[in-house]
Amino acid sequence: MLKQRILTSLVLAPAALALVFYTPLTLFSYIAAGIVLLGAWEWSAFMGLKKLPMRFGYVAFMAVLLCCLNFVWPIEQLWQNHHLAGDVNYVFTLSVAWWLVATCLVWSYPRAAKAWNKGIVMRAIAGVLTLVPLWLALNTLRSAEYQESTLHGSLLIMAVLGIVWSADIGAFFTGKNFGKHKLMPHVSPNKTIEGLAGGLVASVIFIVCFCYFADVPADKWLIYGFLTVFIALFSAIGDLLESMFKREAGLKDSGSCLPGHGGILDRIDSLTAAAPIFVACYAWALQI
Repeated sequence: MLKQRILTSLVLAPAALALVFYTPLTLFSYIAAGIVLLGAWEWSAFMGLKKLPMRFGYVAFMAVLLCCLNFVWPIEQLWQNHHLAGDVNYVFTLSVAWWLVATCLVWSYPRAAKAWNKGIVMRAIAGVLTLVPLWLALNTLRSAEYQESTLHGSLLIMAVLGIVWSADIGAFFTGKNFGKHKLMPHVSPNKTIEGLAGGLVASVIFIVCFCYFADVPADKWLIYGFLTVFIALFSAIGDLLESMFKREAGLKDSGSCLPGHGGILDRIDSLTAAAPIFVACYAWALQI
């Protein structure tokens, strides 16, 4: 399994870098939409859908929703006068609210599971609130203009990816070597409080290095450090939320398209929370 994970990562890492830095803006948006729709296909299994027409129907619904959002907010118009477009801000405010609700769902699991897990409607809505803001967040970050007050869009995406990856790596090694106290044993038995703390420290170390090499003004480093802790905490919630839905659906992995890693959702679960919250925090930080 470890060999498969390493080989898959050696393919995925260059592909991710090429996507972030070298694809034209519109093509980036289409590819990001494709990734999100693959995630929607896997999410349909969380909903208990087994017949292919119904699963394709959910994916088609998500595709129509993305097309409508792309029509209303073309990727070139997500930033206005170096600020996030007002209407788009409402989506990210809604996304932050959803992740606060998701935190409550994870925290109360399995006690309150029956209250939200009746039928497929609630799980379908949860999929929309989890995946659609991710796509919009990636578009927003990628389209950020290079100004004195902003960083290049590709660097912003690398910043949020770095926060997620460093938090995951820090949590893995800290948890493996020092983990004793379970974080959410009913949701994900292997995660520990010590691992979470190690992930937070690793993400802050990353953002300090990022700020240094990206020439972020020194007077903003402390702000970015605090925001990074906030973002990294929610990236852990994204991971736990997916684990909760997999547990409810009786699945070990969300899919099998990535050897050694599982499915698409298994790779982007933390990012589904981190990316939209990163955008909300970044837009707020620009006002300081």
